[in-house]
Amino acid sequence: MSYFRLVMLSLALIPMLSWNNASAQTLLVLGDSLSAAYRLKPEEGWVALLQNRLVEQGSDIKVVNASISGETTQGGLTRLPELLNRHQPNWIVLELGANDGLRATPIPRIEQNLRALIDQSQEAGAEPIIVGIQLPPNYGPRYTRRFFGLYESLAQEYELARVPFLLEDVALKPELMQSDGLHPTAEAQPIVLEQVWPTLSSVMLAD
Repeated sequence: MSYFRLVMLSLALIPMLSWNNASAQTLLVLGDSLSAAYRLKPEEGWVALLQNRLVEQGSDIKVVNASISGETTQGGLTRLPELLNRHQPNWIVLELGANDGLRATPIPRIEQNLRALIDQSQEAGAEPIIVGIQLPPNYGPRYTRRFFGLYESLAQEYELARVPFLLEDVALKPELMQSDGLHPTAEAQPIVLEQVWPTLSSVMLAD
């Protein structure tokens, strides 16, 4: 192939490459061990199952799992700027707060961090999706009610899509929970996916 034809072919491919990059969409999951497939194979976790389902449905949406076991809202806030810059997501799933609650972090501090996560995501052009978490009842009704209510109130205030409770139909079934009573088993992961799918699909796959 002559040099001239090679240059012309390269120029012809530029618009195509630009269009493909422009059309690429990314969902970033920023969570803790509940989304990091704790003590499971990565491919068994609900986030990996979500990517599989999107592929099966012919979607080219890329799912990036930035979840880390033990992560807190403060830790997520520290990591978020670099993640937003690297992945430039269209949507970001905020599944954080459980470890804050287990450490009895003051509710106002958790709320402040969640607000900052939402604000930074929106400022970067990403649409946040809130995932609600409940705490074990031994933390006391006053604290647990205020904690769980944070997710709904913030979702309403910011008009965000929300998954009411990530472990609905799982948390109270010992056979679906690991021996620590806090993390779902591999068998529970498809059920967790069904909890998040209606909300995520309504946002990502909306016309």
